[in-house]
Amino acid sequence: MLELSPWTGGLTPEQLARVRGAIAEREFPAGAYVCRRGEPTTAWIGVVDGLVKLNADSASGKTVTLAGIPAGAWFGEGSVLKREPRKYDVITIRESRIAFMPEPTFRWLLDTSIAFNRFLLMQLNERLGQFIGMIEHERLLDPDARVARALASLYDPHLYPVTESRIQISQQEIGYLSGVSRQRVNQALQVLERNGMVRVEYGGITVLDLPGLKRIGS
Repeated sequence: MLELSPWTGGLTPEQLARVRGAIAEREFPAGAYVCRRGEPTTAWIGVVDGLVKLNADSASGKTVTLAGIPAGAWFGEGSVLKREPRKYDVITIRESRIAFMPEPTFRWLLDTSIAFNRFLLMQLNERLGQFIGMIEHERLLDPDARVARALASLYDPHLYPVTESRIQISQQEIGYLSGVSRQRVNQALQVLERNGMVRVEYGGITVLDLPGLKRIGS
């Protein structure tokens, strides 16, 4: 995973060796909490394998999925930078292997690597754009378009650098990411497939027209 992560390309061999030595990995079953809202932020988090979602709950019990994080992606840098408690729950959608970079190592990279700082600037900017787009989609788009944009959001080359054309993802998982019921996801995927944008397969989706998915609802 480190070899595929874009932020490691600018590290010196000594910096990379220190990072490798500091990172810890854990395996979580599907539906497990990787961390909970309100807990102290002690690490930057990466998804080695699997899929997780960032969830926020209201006082009334309503839950919203803020983002889906596939394998190869890192997240949570904002909370580490601000030394604040987690603002959301991190829950595995399927069995996942998670990497934890301790906060001291994260801050040491900030102090010693210009390349790492540049990566974080881009990461924060991309994440901001993702969340602005999510608010827009929630308020303006119909379910078909929300499903299309949820799929397209998994192909941000900066946030999710190792996503391939075929995604191992279920319709229920797409529902979590788009805020649409599984039954409605199925209908939306049929529409997208008829239009040549995706191919629905057993256990996954192959994206055939990523620009087309991004244009839906524009």
